[in-house]
Amino acid sequence: MNLIDWFADPAHWVGPDGIPRQVLTHLLYCAIAAAAAIVIALPAGLVIGHTGRGAVLVAGLANALRALPTLGLLIAAVLLVSPHFGSQLAFAVPALIVLVVLAVPPILTNAYAGVVAVPPQVRTAAHGIGMRPWQVLLTVELPCALPLVISGVRSASLQLVSTATVAAYVSLGGLGRYIIDGQAQLDYTQMLAGAVLVALLAVAVEALLLLLERALVSPGLTGRLRRLPDPDGDPAAAVPAAAPSPGRAP
Repeated sequence: MNLIDWFADPAHWVGPDGIPRQVLTHLLYCAIAAAAAIVIALPAGLVIGHTGRGAVLVAGLANALRALPTLGLLIAAVLLVSPHFGSQLAFAVPALIVLVVLAVPPILTNAYAGVVAVPPQVRTAAHGIGMRPWQVLLTVELPCALPLVISGVRSASLQLVSTATVAAYVSLGGLGRYIIDGQAQLDYTQMLAGAVLVALLAVAVEALLLLLERALVSPGLTGRLRRLPDPDGDPAAAVPAAAPSPGRAP
C-alpha cells in the first residue's frame, strides 16, 4: 500500500484510532503544555528582563533544559510520577510534564530578550510621566516586546507539535501512534503517514500563530507601515500610514 492509498482508506478516518481523533488528541497535549509553559515562563521572563535580576539564570536554565534528552526524560518522569496516579493519568501527567519542560526555554528567553531590547529612552519617558514600575512593564515594555514574545511561543508550539509524538511511546494517543505502531508492525507506509501528518499540523499551527501575531502586534513594530508623500514635496515630512491589506487597491 502506498501513501495515497493509506490516506484514501476510509478505515483510517473513523473510530478512536482515526486521523481526526488522533489529531485532536495531539493538539490537546500541545495546547495544555503550551498553556502551562506560558503561565510559568512568560511572567518570569518579563520580570527578569524588567528588573535585570537573574539574567544569568535565564541563559543557564534555558541551555540546560534544551540539552535534556526527551525520551530519557519521559521514561524517568513515568517511573517517578506514575505510581501516584491511576488509569491513563499515570502516563498522561508525565508526558505533559516533559512537554512543558521542553516548551519553557524559548518562551522564557524570548520574553526576557524582548524586554531587554526595549530602548532605554522609552522607559525613561514612561517613568517621567509618573508610571509605576508594573505599569511600565505591562503598558510599555510588554507591547514593545510582543514580537519576540510571540516568536518564542511560535517556536515552543512547533517544538511541541513535533515532540508530542513521544507520548505514543508510553501508550498514549496522538499522531505518534502511527509512527510507533508502524515501527512495531514494520508498516513503513503508516510511519510515513504519521510523519506527514505531524508536518502538516506543524505548518497549520505556524500559519495560525502568524495570523495571531499580525493581529496583536502593532504595525509600527513589524514594519507594516509605509510613508505617504508630503503634498509640498518634502520627503522628510512624509506622513506615516498603514500599508493596504493584500488584495486591496492602495
